Order: sequence, then structure tokens, then C-alpha cells
Amino acid sequence: MPFINADRERFPCDPWNLIETRHDAGDSGVLDTLFAVGNGRLGMRGAHSTLGDEATPGTYLNGFHETWPIRHAEDAYGFARVGQGIISIPDPNSFDIRVDGERLSLGSSAVTDYRRWVDFKTGTYECTIVWACRTGAAVTTHERRAVGHDNAGTLAVELTLTSDRPATLDVTSAVVNRQDLRRDDPVTIDPRQAGRHTGRVLQNLYSRAEGGSMRLAWQTTQSGQQLGMAVDHEVSPVHQPFDSSADGDWSAVRYIAGIKGGEPFRVRKTVSYVAGVGETAGHLVRLAEQQLLRADAVFAQSARFYAAYWRTADIEIGAQAELQQAVRWNLFQLAQATACAGVAGIPAKGVTGAGYDGHYFWDQEIYLLPFLTYVLPEAARKVLSYRHGLLPQARQRAAELNMAGALFPWRTINGEEASAYYAAGTAQFHLGAAIAYAVNRYGWATGDTAFAEGQGAELLIETARMWVALGFFGKDGSFHLHGVTGPDEYTAVVNDNFYTNVMARFNLRAAAALQHPTVSEEDRCLWNEAADRMTIPYDTNLAVHAQDNNFMSLQSWDWDTPREKYPLMLHFHPLVIYRHQVIKQVDVVLAMFLQWQEFTAEDKRRAFDFYDPLTTGDSTLSACVQGIMAAEVGHPYLALQHFTTALFIDLDDVHHNTVDGVHTAAAGGTWSALVCGFAGMRDQGTGLYFDPRLPEDWSLLTFHLNYRRSLLRIVLAPESMTFEVVQGPSVEIQIRQTHLRIGSAPTRFSLTGQRIMAPQQSGPGHGRGPAGAQVQPVLNAATGIADRYLPVTFDPAVARAVQDGAHAAIKHGSLTDGRAPAVEPAVVSAVSE
Repeated sequence: MPFINADRERFPCDPWNLIETRHDAGDSGVLDTLFAVGNGRLGMRGAHSTLGDEATPGTYLNGFHETWPIRHAEDAYGFARVGQGIISIPDPNSFDIRVDGERLSLGSSAVTDYRRWVDFKTGTYECTIVWACRTGAAVTTHERRAVGHDNAGTLAVELTLTSDRPATLDVTSAVVNRQDLRRDDPVTIDPRQAGRHTGRVLQNLYSRAEGGSMRLAWQTTQSGQQLGMAVDHEVSPVHQPFDSSADGDWSAVRYIAGIKGGEPFRVRKTVSYVAGVGETAGHLVRLAEQQLLRADAVFAQSARFYAAYWRTADIEIGAQAELQQAVRWNLFQLAQATACAGVAGIPAKGVTGAGYDGHYFWDQEIYLLPFLTYVLPEAARKVLSYRHGLLPQARQRAAELNMAGALFPWRTINGEEASAYYAAGTAQFHLGAAIAYAVNRYGWATGDTAFAEGQGAELLIETARMWVALGFFGKDGSFHLHGVTGPDEYTAVVNDNFYTNVMARFNLRAAAALQHPTVSEEDRCLWNEAADRMTIPYDTNLAVHAQDNNFMSLQSWDWDTPREKYPLMLHFHPLVIYRHQVIKQVDVVLAMFLQWQEFTAEDKRRAFDFYDPLTTGDSTLSACVQGIMAAEVGHPYLALQHFTTALFIDLDDVHHNTVDGVHTAAAGGTWSALVCGFAGMRDQGTGLYFDPRLPEDWSLLTFHLNYRRSLLRIVLAPESMTFEVVQGPSVEIQIRQTHLRIGSAPTRFSLTGQRIMAPQQSGPGHGRGPAGAQVQPVLNAATGIADRYLPVTFDPAVARAVQDGAHAAIKHGSLTDGRAPAVEPAVVSAVSE
């Protein structure tokens, strides 16, 4: 059920704002996420600030977390020992507003006008409400919020009140330790939600309030992290506080003032946070005080950042206004999650909520770093440097699991493994290859040799050592990786997962190509041999690459399962899911997107047609990649539908968990779906390649790329693609069959009469399907789709048809439409060892 799109009167479409014109308390949790402001370091949810109207409030500092011992029902060696979870830091988003003795509240007061919005151009949240007070006064409140960027730990909240007649105001501005408030929400089994802390988390170290200022400090009970906070108030007209108090859980400054009709009364609250370990409370408070800014300076920093950001990051599409608004909202979320995240990783929910406990996953390398690499490369380097900083813990974790090199944790904040369920956690070794891929992609795009030869090389080498320690050469002469879980968490702890093996092969070859003093000739030979002999599962009966060496033999899922039983992970035991042929998120299809040059167009088409209908969409990481590959293999309607699904995952609360925070990886996938899907951009170190597929009723797609110290502007139209270098030296690119050198003068490439190309295979290790086999797609999932702008919903009937057809093909040893030659049934499947 759409959310934003369901009521365009309440949420009018605007290309540069998300707007709400009517308050509905039942939706407040989701909107607290959608209206959040942040900078990747510090974030404040979009909850209303009036006392009693806060639905799911929270303020978060990236990396500031609490720990607790993980208690396993049955323990074993090497299990994760310490849980980690981001916490809500003391929140300044709280006002108690009384007019002539009446407390203003959306739940109990009369409201005659209401409008709030977040401005993508400035990063500012604003809310205007007109209240009909019991005295007859019409009182208008206007609130603004923003976070700093040069000073990443700062934020400002401005509250302005105006009455149409004389009134007495009583305004209390508070800082609330919400983390330790009693919670009544039920405990769930949803692993996407934050865990529950049962004891007190924040211990107050220092509290002082005086003359409109607060100076506060806390320390977490278990992790020992410390937080200093400085708060100042500016009031216009100038009024001295009636009262100031501070106790660590509730600190407040109260103002009482009489105002004339039409005279504004303004309270500006500026806040600064500083985190540390092993510091004195006084030192932290002084540091926070030194970072404190005036409110106008915070708003100015935010406006300057976004003015620069949009010059490079904006994507303009010539399509429905709703799509354009959603594209910019997603790009805005990418800025809010990554702009100042270099001091840490990028949490799965950014700094908009506590979902996934604020952990860093592979999302940042595969789904977020493409955007950063080609739009904000300096930020990409910082995130990769952060990963490099976790090498000591990763080496220790590898040793604990009897391996060499570095084994990075599946989910973490402090560098240690925090996933208590190893089957869908530690077993996802493919994170190492994701890091290696991100390192290489950053090098391809930037030419940053200092990073490539230093931290980047070390990451490649240590992950390569992990792969050869994990794998083995079997009796069949092939290299195998057993006991792993790929991206599809519905098929766990398998042998020779396709995605893992393909990406590990890339990792090994990239490391072997290094000229580095720590790489011996023996290392180089071993890594190349393992890569060349890597097992790449393939089913010859279906002429489809297999997800692992057992996937094609699994029992079919019961496709009559009611829709309300999805996502499956919340309704079925993992062992039930694991023994069935059902997919949570793309695996083979994702590998063929990332390693596009290794597989033929036919490989990709058959893989997409087979796996797409079996992918439930229970993961928000799927739709964007499915859209990209649908475009490449020739399903334009389905490509647009998958793109639309990814685009509105949060705006329409598609997965019913947007209340826990923005799905930042899906936002990153939206960028990739536009640039890599419809514009067809690929990069593998030899230069940028484009094979565009603009939706037929889009008039244009315009975007920028940072590439090799040059800023490119690219305009894709129905019959042409135009390139120009806005800044920097000329660049060589390839568009379909043609090589071009792009300079400052626009270069227009005509698409009229041009054959749509599929990236061609190159080098060893490409798909191992029977040479020359021309077998029809298992199923064209786009057939019969009329409304291209409806998001894709998983269709069990389509999945059932695919599996029935596949099983029939296996049984009869062929898959043919009467025109193409059947695959010989005597050919032994490469899935078997």
C-alpha cells in the first residue's frame, strides 16, 4: 500500500521538498524518519518537538554505542561475544509551549493550519502550525532545524512564536535522555530492529545549567564511551531565563514573556556534541563548548554544503514529477548518511534511526560507495580508510577462525563481530570481496595511486590471504569455497556460492596483479591459480548458472504461502527456508552486474529470467539491482518497475519498517539504477563504458560523474547521449561500439539506428554454458505488464511457473521452444564436483 503516493493532497509533489499539509498521528513514526536531518556524523529524527507529540524521537551520533555480552543458548568456539548497538544520545528536540496557560499539543489543541517540509536545497527542516487557542488568540509557531557540516557535531533548532493579540508565553526548552526512559513497545523477533537495553545506559558525569546555557557529560555503562554536550540559547527580544536546571536526564531552560500582537518571540537553541574515551568530563565539555556555533552559522553551513552538493549530485529526469521528487529525496538521504561519515562507517540506517543497531555491513561497499566514488570521491576515500583502520581486529578474527589474512565482521561498529547468528553473519565471507571491489573501483575512478599503493593494497592482500586459507583445491582440480553464505540469506552455509566465488576470484586476481613488497611470487602464483580454477556453478540442463552447488536440487517453495507471511524470515524457522528454492535477495544476478565483463549477454539474460521471479523482495537490496539487470537483458517495463520499487521503498514504506530509519543502501541503489541501469554505465579499470536504455517515455536523464580528476556532465535523451567535461582534463569513454574523447565542448552521440549492445565478455573465467547453445529464456517476467509505474510486488504464480518449467526441463533433459536445439541431457552439470 503506497504511503506518500496514496495521498498527494496531504503530501503535495514538489521537486525540491518533501511536504506534509495535514497531521495524522497514526503515521508519525514513519514521518519521523522521512523528515529527519543529518550529516552522516550526527542525525535528528523528524519528530515533532512539542511536548507529548513525540512519536519516535531520537538523536544519534554515528559510532556512539553501548555493548553487552551475547548469551548463546548453546555456546561454541568463535561465536560473537559482545553485542553492539547505537544509542539515542540526549535529545535537544523538546519544547513545552504554553500560551496564556494552555499547553500547545497536536493531540489536544485546535489547529487551523499545518505545514511542514524538509528542503533538499538547504538541508533544513521547517514546520509552521497555526493554533486556535481557547482564549481566542491565533498563535503561529514556526520551527527550523539543521545540522552543521564543517562542524559535524553541531545542530541548531529555532522556534518562533507569533500571536495575533497580546499573550503570555511560557516556553521550556529541554534536553532529554530518552535512551533511559521506560519503553512500552513490545519485544519482537525482527532482526532489522534495534535490540533492547535492559539496564541504564548513560551515566551522568557532569551537569550544569546557568543563564540559558547547559553543559553536560555522560558515559556509557558497558562500552565506556563518553559524550560531552554544550547547549546555548539565544532569545529575541532578549529575555533572561525564568529558570535553568540540569540533572542529566532532564535539563531545561524556561522563559516567561509577554508579547504584543504580531510581535515574534524567537528561541534559538544551538547544540554541540563531542565523543571520547578515557577523557575527563570537564575536558569533553570544554571541547563541546569550543565547537559550539551560533544558530545562523549552523544554518549557513548546511546551505553552503547543499549548494555545492547538488552541483555534482543532482540527477534530473524527464518523467513524472513524483519520480523526480523521489529521486531527489533519495539523493538527499545519501548526503545525510555520508557527508561527514568518514570518521566511522556508514550505518545501514544512516543516522536517521536505530534500525540494525547502527551497524556497518557490506552495504556501504557495494551499494553506497559507488555513489560516493563517482560523486564525492574524497568521502569514499575516508570510508575506505576507516575499513583499513579495522584491519587489526579483522586479522584477529581470521586467526580465531583458523585462517590467514583478514576476516572483516559481517556487522559491527567497533570492528568486532556483532552478529550472534553465524549462519547469516560470519559465514558471509563475501564482505571481504566487497571491500576489495570497492578499493579497486575507487582506484579506477580516481587514479589515487597513493591510496592504491598504501591502504588499498594492504586491504587487497589481506583479503586475498583469507580466500586461499578458506578455500581448497579439490580432487577435481577446481578451487572450492565451502561453508559460506552468499547475499541470499535464505540459502545459508552452502558450498561454492556463485556470488562469493565470482567476487573472490576478482579479489584474488586484483591482489595478484599488485607489485607490492609483501607479495611474493609464491603468493602471486597461488592466488592466480586459485582464481583460474575457481568453481563457478553452472547447470547444463537449464543452461543457467546455479546459485550454489545444491540450489537446483532444493525443494520448491510453497507459492501458495499467503502474502502476509512475507518476509519469510519473520514467519518461518530458518531451517524451513534453507531447504527450499526461494531467494531473499539477488545473488547470481548481482554478481553478473558487478563482474559484467565476465559473462555473455546470454548468460545474463537466462540468469535474470530464472532468478528474478524466485526473488521475494524481502530484502531492500534487491529491487535496484534487479532493475539494472532487467534493463541490460532487455526487459524495459520490468526495469522501470523494479526501479520504482527501489525509489519508493521508504517514501511508500514498502517494507513496513521505515519507522526504524532510512534504508540507505536502497537510496544508493537508486543512484546506481539510474546511472548503471538506464544510462548503462560500467567501469572495470579500462575506462567508462555506456550502453544506455532510457525508458521510452522519459525525455531525458541528466547527471554528473567525477572521473580521473574531471567532472563530466552527461545528458541522455531518447535519440542521443551528450557528454562534456565541466572541469578538468579530457576523458576517454566508450559508448556501445564507439570510443570517444570528451572535452569541454559538448560531444553528442546519436543513438538513432544504434544497436543496443550488451557488455562483452573478456578474459578467462567467463560463463561456462554450452558454446553456441540458443535456449529460450526460462520465463520473460515482463510479459503482460501494462502499468510500468506500479512498484513490483512478488508474484508467487510467476515463481511457480518458473520452477515448474525448470523442473520439467531437468526431468526431460531439455528446455526448448521448438526452434532452438535442446541441450544434450548427457552433459554432466558443472554443479557437481
